[in-house]
Amino acid sequence: MIELTLQKKLSGGPGAMVLDVSLSVAEKSFVAIAGRSGSGKTTLLRILAGLEKAGGTIQVADRIWQDEETTLPPQQREIGFVFQDYALFDNMTVLKNLLFVRKERELADYLLELTGLSTLANRYPATLSGGQRQRVALCRALMGRPRILLMDEPLSALDPEMRQKLQHDILRLHKEFGTTTFMVSHDPSEIYRLADRVITLEEGRILSDGTPMEILLKVHGSQKFSVSGEILEITRADVIHIAIIAIGQQIVEVVLDEEESRLFKAGDIVRVNTKAFAPTITLAEERNSI
Repeated sequence: MIELTLQKKLSGGPGAMVLDVSLSVAEKSFVAIAGRSGSGKTTLLRILAGLEKAGGTIQVADRIWQDEETTLPPQQREIGFVFQDYALFDNMTVLKNLLFVRKERELADYLLELTGLSTLANRYPATLSGGQRQRVALCRALMGRPRILLMDEPLSALDPEMRQKLQHDILRLHKEFGTTTFMVSHDPSEIYRLADRVITLEEGRILSDGTPMEILLKVHGSQKFSVSGEILEITRADVIHIAIIAIGQQIVEVVLDEEESRLFKAGDIVRVNTKAFAPTITLAEERNSI
């Protein structure tokens, strides 16, 4: 079991706030951390890794990583960290990037084979695609045989097809290596596919904590689903209006009547809701007055 009780003052999107989190996480779990920008998600990962200081305690099984008297440095925490920007050594080949962590050629070869990178072992990061570099970063994080794997939006820069491929790699490696994985993500489908637990932060505190089904499929009244998106444009077609809305990496069209078309404008962040297969939209947040 991993036990966390952490407090840290932050300057997030809403302004000054306190990250105040208490968690018990079963080992070998896959935990997704969600929430708005500035809610404390990345800071939580960095505190776990020992890259930022905070008050409170961290206990992993019977070992204290942090308390009032002890703070283990990152290199003693059995942590693997996958960053959004890959953070590879450009002057080292793929293989040498892995061996820099641990001089264990057999493990390096095994990881490269699992992720389809064996033929690229002697290539340099600059010659690889974004998906290939992210797979190298994942392999390198696992070279230390970490007890806990931390991933900060590792797939956000990739196209949808590559994201899906790497999600399968991440899940397979998570299970095979038996890590406890914490992943920051804004992608509901990614969270649903990978995680067995979802924790949503808001202004440094836990807003919700449950399974992906409980958190992501939460309904209100008779709504079948509700997702957030941004209105790109509102166009007129005969007697109706159509709102063009970006939802994640997808574009959808929602029909509006005359009255509804006057309520919204391009740039509005809205909730797209469905009731009996007829999508409707509502403002997700207040507009800034000009």
